[in-house]
Amino acid sequence: MTEDEIIALRRGSETPVRAAPADLQGVAQDLSAAFAADPMFDWFMRDDARRDAARLGLFKRLVGMALSDGEVLRPAGGGAASIWLPSESLGPSTLIDELRVIPTVLAATGFSRLSRMSAMRAAMDKHHPMERPHVYLWFVGVRPEAQGLGVGSRLLSAGLQRVDALGLPAYLESSSPANVPLYRRHGFEVTREVQPRPDSPVMWAMWREPR
Repeated sequence: MTEDEIIALRRGSETPVRAAPADLQGVAQDLSAAFAADPMFDWFMRDDARRDAARLGLFKRLVGMALSDGEVLRPAGGGAASIWLPSESLGPSTLIDELRVIPTVLAATGFSRLSRMSAMRAAMDKHHPMERPHVYLWFVGVRPEAQGLGVGSRLLSAGLQRVDALGLPAYLESSSPANVPLYRRHGFEVTREVQPRPDSPVMWAMWREPR
C-alpha cells in the first residue's frame, strides 16, 4: 500500500464499498496478506517456499466464488476486505464443483497437509448452524500495515448494517483469539469452540442476532 492510502485508512475517510469483479486481484492480495500469520492458515497451508503464492492463489479462487454468490466489501483504496455470504449459498457442493477446486486446494496444502484442510472443512460444516437463514461472515481481513486503524471495525459495521436491514442474524468463525473481543463489540457471542483435530488450532463459532 502507498503512504497516501494508509493515511486515508487512518483518517477513516473511506466508506467501504462493494467490490466488483475487476477488484478480484486486489481483494485477493489484501486477504492473502491479512491471513499470512493466521493460526489456522499456518496449520493447513503448505510449509515451503511456495506458501505465499499458494495462499494468494487460494484467495483468488475464494474471492471469485464470493463475487458470484455473496458480497465483498472493501475500502475504495483497498487494504482490507470482508466477504459476506447468504446461508442459502452454503449447501453441499456438487461433484463437478469439488473436482474443479482440487488443483487449487492441492496447491495450497500440498499432499502432506491436505488432510488438515479436509478436517477443517468437515468441522466447519458440522457445526455451522443451518436451522435459520442468516448471513455468513466468511472472511474479514486487514493488511498488516493497515491494522490498528479501525479498518476492520468499519468493515464490520458497514456489513452488519446491511445484514440488519435484511432482519437476519449473522454467523462467523474466528481463528484468532485476538479478534473475538472485536466481534463481541459488534454483537457476536461465542456459541462453541471448534477444533478440527487434536493438533489443530481452535476456532470460535460466533452468532449475532439482528438489531
